[in-house]
Amino acid sequence: MTRPSGSILKRHSQTCALVLDGNEVKARLVAERRQSKQPVHVDWVRFTCLLRNAPAPDPALLEPKGRNSDVDQLSQYEQENGTEEQRAFARFLRLLHQFPDADYLPAAQARTMAQSVAGCLGHAFIVNPEIRKGHDFYRYRISIEREGQEVAWIGFLASGDSPRQQAQSQTLHVNIYGSACTFADAGWREALAFVVEGCDGKLTRVDLALDFFDGFSGGVERVKADYEAGLCDVGGKRPKCNMVGDWCEGGRKGRSFYIGSKEAGKQTNVYEKGAQLFGEKDATGWIRAELRYGNKLRHLPIEMLTRPADFFAGASDWHEVLLREAEAVAVPEPVPTEKRLADETVEAEVTRNLRWLKNVAAPSLALAFQHLKENKFLELVTGLNLPGRLRRFARDEVQRAYSSSYGRVSMARGIGHSPLAA
Repeated sequence: MTRPSGSILKRHSQTCALVLDGNEVKARLVAERRQSKQPVHVDWVRFTCLLRNAPAPDPALLEPKGRNSDVDQLSQYEQENGTEEQRAFARFLRLLHQFPDADYLPAAQARTMAQSVAGCLGHAFIVNPEIRKGHDFYRYRISIEREGQEVAWIGFLASGDSPRQQAQSQTLHVNIYGSACTFADAGWREALAFVVEGCDGKLTRVDLALDFFDGFSGGVERVKADYEAGLCDVGGKRPKCNMVGDWCEGGRKGRSFYIGSKEAGKQTNVYEKGAQLFGEKDATGWIRAELRYGNKLRHLPIEMLTRPADFFAGASDWHEVLLREAEAVAVPEPVPTEKRLADETVEAEVTRNLRWLKNVAAPSLALAFQHLKENKFLELVTGLNLPGRLRRFARDEVQRAYSSSYGRVSMARGIGHSPLAA
């Protein structure tokens, strides 16, 4: 989804701004489709890379710390004589020299990454010289802007000291909004793929959008019917669904039908895009099918940026049919889940829990079993939450893993001879 330009919103009423923005969005998408001969639009990208693989900072950012007087003189000179780009660089350099030594290099690398990403997006995108408060548990962010509005950011350093965040502090994270993707120059996807590959980055989110500017047969009601008929099933399983908007008789505007879920790392939102951009009186019939992939239990290939139609078609047979209705040809390429890894993870945690039970808690549990009446004992051990390390798994996943894990633990030094088994 795109975000209305803040400058437009200041100059016009909200309704007028949305109309102007909607027309501009459509014009950009149509131009991109004609130029790239690619029907599927990449509408959001996030990726992460390790600091050790991130681009080397601009040498000018590595001036020895402690020369703050020189930096102040440079800043004053640039403010009086430099170009806008030079003034922004001087402003950032002065802020950078206020960072502690341990944080200095990550900040410089984040700035360099921001320049690389802005270069991929095109001439209308600039790097803001300020260092802002971070998002998503990153302590700081550097913003990429278009027409004064943030359209992407690079996060660096962690906001906490937990082991997980200590690992996060060794990374840079790039988040590119849909508004940047829509207004980027031709060839931006290929250029960004080169940057991601060059830093050994890992894609964590990619949104793939297929637009029907004049709608399609049956509209969003047809999507609901397809779902109920099982046409959206994958591997014999029916994904979750969710309906948003006014689906009652007479409403029929601004509706969304969601297939799948964010938690599963794969979700499709088919919605009335025209109503979103132009309001209730939209007469375009514009419908968008937006497929969001996340990296939960999935590896997102870099080729998703360069061959988005293939990965859209690979999401399911239903997605492939929808793409054919847009008169597009693609070679379906699925992004499978790493189910085996998930199963191994939950079994490892259950095994760890059983070993703790056997080696630490079993004697106390056996004592309670021997000296409490059955109802009191059951009251003691039932109705409790899962142990902390197992709460990220569903109870049915834990149940499936318990039998095999118990077998492995019982074979180790004979759990059958513990007091609990007496």
